[in-house]
Amino acid sequence: MLEPVKTDSALYRAFNRVPFIMQIVIGLVIGILIAIVYPHDTSVIPTFGRIFVSALKALAPILVFVLVAAAIARHTRGQPNNMKTVLYLYFIDMLIAGSTALTMSYLFPSTFSELAQQVEGIESPQTVSVVLLNFINQAVQNPISALISGNYIAILVWAVAFGLMFRVAHDNTKRVLDDLSECVSGVVRIVIRFAPLGVMGLVYSSCTQDGGFSNLLNYLHVVMVIVITIAIIAFVLNAVLVYLVIRENPFPLIFTCVTKSGVTAFFTRSSAANIPVNLQLCEDLKLPRETYSISIPLGCTINMAGAGVTIVIMTMATVNTLGIQVDLMSTFLMCIVSVLCACGSSGIAGGSLMLIPLACSLFGIGNDIAMQVVGIGFIIGVLQDSAETALNSSTDVLLTAAACKRAERLAAAKGNATGAHD
Repeated sequence: MLEPVKTDSALYRAFNRVPFIMQIVIGLVIGILIAIVYPHDTSVIPTFGRIFVSALKALAPILVFVLVAAAIARHTRGQPNNMKTVLYLYFIDMLIAGSTALTMSYLFPSTFSELAQQVEGIESPQTVSVVLLNFINQAVQNPISALISGNYIAILVWAVAFGLMFRVAHDNTKRVLDDLSECVSGVVRIVIRFAPLGVMGLVYSSCTQDGGFSNLLNYLHVVMVIVITIAIIAFVLNAVLVYLVIRENPFPLIFTCVTKSGVTAFFTRSSAANIPVNLQLCEDLKLPRETYSISIPLGCTINMAGAGVTIVIMTMATVNTLGIQVDLMSTFLMCIVSVLCACGSSGIAGGSLMLIPLACSLFGIGNDIAMQVVGIGFIIGVLQDSAETALNSSTDVLLTAAACKRAERLAAAKGNATGAHD
């Protein structure tokens, strides 16, 4: 592994005495204080946040491509990569999220006392077939265009294709690919070190622009249902799932993922921008690169538990507002469709909102009304989308780590059994 540049300067040593997560918390607090004292800055302080997110988004596509290609190129037949377990966990977690959101919608039904102005110029898929067709079309986009636009579906497809071809290349060529992935990872580590400044700028923007958190008051009930549902999934249901997989206390791992991945994802509001953070966290957890280099970018694309929560709760709130009577099987079908279609939602801020009209269409709700609900989604997105992305992104690392720990536990048990037999 390439090591970051070392320095013996007193400033560097003093800076690194403060734990990194504490640096982020300090940046968060400073951002809030500045927003309270001087909420009129529209250039300097918000720029820190924009530059941080832009840098992550710029690096993430090439990082994903080289890491996935390198992992597949050096993979040897019979070498475990735990991906089957990771995929099972992703799917189970999304089903749990959708079912929990549906249950909360029945226990604490929300309504929209007033619908937002119709959002114009935003297109949304109307059928499941359209979503699947868009998914396929994205998968075969020109690889260069995919890297430029951040189309992670196509990036994964082409990375796998190139990785398979590199498996028959000379060893020296494979080493070049490995070195390239190490170099890109090193640049990412440098960018992540500026997260405290980035968080300061992002939280300042959240508190000051477009009315900030005051816009949430009109839709407080639905926001609280969404956030509480996400919290239940993150700290209760995910804890049960991970315990069943690793058979040990899951909370140290959960808190590590939430604090080191969820916090940055909360403020970047982009799963794609958080890919470098997650990859670095997996490296810090000493997980096998053969697993996390594939599971993390894949999770950014298909592991959308938080998106499923938003789609289900917002759709049920619309149903309640319009007084539509729906049976349990119809709502469960909507839940399944929402979870599956959430896999195709983009890893950018507000991506899940574009699937609300699709879910509403299952109950005969017209696109004009559904798009007004999307407008409400953008209003409450300052908190809803942040919490959703934090769950999506932190769960990618959590379930990847759980799958790897399960493999280690099974391997240790098999080794003990073999030793006892001998």
